[in-house]
Amino acid sequence: MTIPANCQDKFELIPYSPMMKKEWDKFITLSKNATFLLMRDYMDYHAERFSDLSLVFLRNGAIYALLPACRYGDTIYSHAGLTYAGMIMNAKCTASGILDIFALLQDHLRQEGIRNLIYKPIPHIYHSLPAEEDLYALFRSGATLSARNIASVISRRHRIKFRDIRKSGIRKATKSGLNICESSDFKSFWKILSDNLDNKYGASPVHSIDEIEKLSGLFPSNIRLFGAFLGNEMIAGVVIFLSSRVAHCQYISANTTGKSMGALDLIFDRLINYIFADIEYFDFGTSNENGGKILNSSLIYQKEGFGARAVCYDTYELNVF
Repeated sequence: MTIPANCQDKFELIPYSPMMKKEWDKFITLSKNATFLLMRDYMDYHAERFSDLSLVFLRNGAIYALLPACRYGDTIYSHAGLTYAGMIMNAKCTASGILDIFALLQDHLRQEGIRNLIYKPIPHIYHSLPAEEDLYALFRSGATLSARNIASVISRRHRIKFRDIRKSGIRKATKSGLNICESSDFKSFWKILSDNLDNKYGASPVHSIDEIEKLSGLFPSNIRLFGAFLGNEMIAGVVIFLSSRVAHCQYISANTTGKSMGALDLIFDRLINYIFADIEYFDFGTSNENGGKILNSSLIYQKEGFGARAVCYDTYELNVF
C-alpha cells in the first residue's frame, strides 16, 4: 500500500502498556543500539520501585523508536533503574526523524507537567550500527552534560599488552592450582560480594541474590558467572552481562584468600584471552563516584593493567520548559 504524500512521516507518541510487551521486545531485538537490559522482563523485575513512563513513538502507525523511562515528580528518567536507556532506534531512524521525535517528546512532557528529562544514552560500544542521532537531538534541544563516568574497555581489534603486575598475578594464581570455570552458584559468589561491599562501603549489591538468580534464569545466555575455585571453594568471581558486542563485568569480587592468590587476574586472563576473545569489547565497568567527579585511581589502575582504556557513560539533563 502506498502512503499518500500528505500522510508521510506522521509521528505520534503513545505510553507503553504491558499489552505491548511482545511488540516492545521484538523491536529491541531488531534495533541498532539496544541490549537485553532493555527487554521488558529485565526492565520489569523491579517494577515496584519505579513509576514506569516508557514511551512508544510511531511513524505512520508503525513503531519508529522506544524510550524506556520512569517518573519521579516533575522529572522523567531514561531509566533510573538501568545503567543506560536512551532512545532505542532501528536502521530506519534518521537524524531528522529523531529531531521530530524529540520535539514531540518535549511537547508531551510539558503537557504532563514534567519539567526535566534525565537522559542516559546507550554507549556506542553497544551499537550494531551508528546510533547517535539522539546525541545530536539533545544538543539541538539545549541539553547539558550532567555526569560522565569512565568505563575501562578492551577493544578486540586493538589489544594492549597486560602490565607486568597483572602477569605476575596470573602466574601466582596458576601456580596455586586455581580452577577457573563457569558456575551457577550465585549464592556463594554473593556472599563474597556482599561481605566486601559491606566491609568497604557499608553497601549491598544493586541486585539481591533472589533478583540475580531470577534474572539469570530469564537470561541464561546473557547473565553468566565465572568463578575461581580452590578445590571446591569459590574464592573469587565475575558476573558477566553479555550482549552481542560487549562482555560487561557487572560484579567483580574476591575473598581474602582469592585476593592473596591473584584469583581475579587469572579469571580476567581466561575471560579476555579465551572465553570472550571473539567479542568486540570487554568492559570492566566504571571507576567513579559522584557522577564522575571522583575517580577511583587504584581501581582504574587495576583495569588499565589489562589494557583497558576509557569509554564514557554519560548523563544529560534537559529542561523542557
